[in-house]
Amino acid sequence: MVSDSDTLVDLRNQLQGDSIKKQLSAVHELLALGPEGLQVLTTTLIDRKDQPATVLDGKIFQVLYATQQDDLRQSLAQHWPQGRLEMPSEQDIDYEPLQDLLIQQAFEEADRLTLAKLCELAGPTAMKRNWVYFTEVEQFPVVDLQTLDRLWLAYSEGKFGFSVQRRLWLSLGQDWDKLWPRLAWKDDNIWTRYPGGFIWDLSAPDGHLPLSNQLRGVRMMAALLTHPAWSEAE
Repeated sequence: MVSDSDTLVDLRNQLQGDSIKKQLSAVHELLALGPEGLQVLTTTLIDRKDQPATVLDGKIFQVLYATQQDDLRQSLAQHWPQGRLEMPSEQDIDYEPLQDLLIQQAFEEADRLTLAKLCELAGPTAMKRNWVYFTEVEQFPVVDLQTLDRLWLAYSEGKFGFSVQRRLWLSLGQDWDKLWPRLAWKDDNIWTRYPGGFIWDLSAPDGHLPLSNQLRGVRMMAALLTHPAWSEAE
């Protein structure tokens, strides 16, 4: 018979393994174990404090925050007052509100704010029109696009982000007609209606979010997915 302590040890070891799928599974199992499981998650997160944040760190932070326990939230705020991920910006743009929304899994609001941040990167004219042209994307700083992508990746179990969309696009031979239905942006040659047709939770297919300029077609997406930010990260 396996004791609770043995289960905790096994799950703790699973968190330290190399398989992100097993790590995420362990997070959910520990959460279900109550206070002892939460203690393992909290300790793991703090022990990893000096390491670059990964999908695992984002998920643990997310589930601890979602418990709505004041002591846990105070501990998170003490160690990471701005959220678990660092958010460098070449243009001194504040990404903390986006991180806050993603931590809460408020994906629809986070998507809208992501577009606002892309407009901010593009400059005052884009902010006024609330849209980004493909020619403006080419001028985006590498560090800012990577920051946006890391935030989406970390708080979506690795499902969402520009780099995920790029990986799918490349795997489909850069065929846009195949990409749109794969992202669930198009079905039976009909564009998904915004916002009600989109899936604003983790049941969505990989790459479903962020939408960026989904309604603007190929040139905007091509500029995003061929940006130097991804070749530098690969």
